[in-house]
Amino acid sequence: MPDVRRGGETTPKFSRSMAAPRLSLRVEREGNVAIAKTLTVDGDTIRIGSNEANDVALDDKLVSRFHCRIERGPRGWRLVDQDSLNGTRLSGVSIRDCDLPLPECRLELGDSVIVVSEQPSAARIELLDQASYGDLYGVSLPMRRLFATLERVCASESNVLIEGASGTGKELVAMEVVKRGPRRRAPFVIVDCSAIAPSVLESELFGHVRGAFTGADRDRVGAFEAAEGGTIFLDEIGELPLDMQPKLLRALEAHEIRRVGETKPRKVDVRVVAATNRCLEREVNHGRFREDLYFRLSVVTVRVPALRERLEDLELLVPAILEALGERASSHLFTPELFEEMRRHDWPGNVRELRNFVERTVILRDSRPSLAPAETSSRELALSSIDLDRSFRDGKEDLIASYEKKYLEALLGWAEGNVTKAARKARIDRMSLYRLMQRHDVKPK
Repeated sequence: MPDVRRGGETTPKFSRSMAAPRLSLRVEREGNVAIAKTLTVDGDTIRIGSNEANDVALDDKLVSRFHCRIERGPRGWRLVDQDSLNGTRLSGVSIRDCDLPLPECRLELGDSVIVVSEQPSAARIELLDQASYGDLYGVSLPMRRLFATLERVCASESNVLIEGASGTGKELVAMEVVKRGPRRRAPFVIVDCSAIAPSVLESELFGHVRGAFTGADRDRVGAFEAAEGGTIFLDEIGELPLDMQPKLLRALEAHEIRRVGETKPRKVDVRVVAATNRCLEREVNHGRFREDLYFRLSVVTVRVPALRERLEDLELLVPAILEALGERASSHLFTPELFEEMRRHDWPGNVRELRNFVERTVILRDSRPSLAPAETSSRELALSSIDLDRSFRDGKEDLIASYEKKYLEALLGWAEGNVTKAARKARIDRMSLYRLMQRHDVKPK
């Protein structure tokens, strides 16, 4: 295992690049018109859609603005449909998420056809050969690519959008961007967009003047003014209400804000780092997020890999977590057999779930918690409990009721009992959530 120093990096540190397959995309039909256009696209992500900002922009009315994307993954190239209106087909089969069957395959989007093939020439991927980047740890290929990206991002002052599933460590990435950036000695303000009621979010961001609304008994400085000259971190930006998005867009475009109840604008000089566990391109397709705001936020996009994509980092992450817990002496609990079991787990909660597992293992010692193997999916568990002596309708209603109750318990646990916050997360109105809670006798703790 590499020598890792807490809060620092391994020595020596150096960059290098490696060869990686390159994709060629041949557009054979665009908007039901036969054409012959070939593009060779480098990079880890290739975006396809009708918006001109895509790597492959199609003039097709049946293609969504951000229709689908092709991502370089640990097992090769992966195609992901972005909840497009008319779907994506692979050789005639409708798909949502799949590994591309290369060396050549045929994609159908709306009235357009694209043939994807591997190029004999190779692209170069930049890597950072070190086992840690501040409080981020990893020796896997996805993490070393992330470290190399962050090395460039930290040197700039551009707005940054950090994408990744819950628990992957987006907050740690944001902290490294700030600590290593040119504004590291300036103010740093954090705003969790999912934890603030929509009615007061504008005041939290931009401030208010006395008398602006009931209870405003004094002038208040908002997060943008408090971060003057520094950085503001907008966590869970995908939860930002639609009516607030034009106001944030103006702050980013004009570099000025207006306090609630005030007519005079105030100039601000702030770098914005935003994070989300949603795919904002999908939100744009559904009309839940403004396209122009998305482009303002994503001058640079950083994707944090899920733990299942970097299982080789487990032997590095566990000692780092033990040290953070002050339990280095408990490392003997994590035997090679346990690590083998951990590598078979899917880790839907990512590094946050891993930390909880490590902490529980230390507490329980000999009676450590077991991990369900990744192969046992929730669908298989549901099918194994089917009782054919019951009617289809009764069995279906029981299954739905069981899911609703478990979802409510997990949702309210995530929201720490805050029903308003839980309703926003679930994207249902608060009264509907209350009715579900009453039906299943689930109470906020």
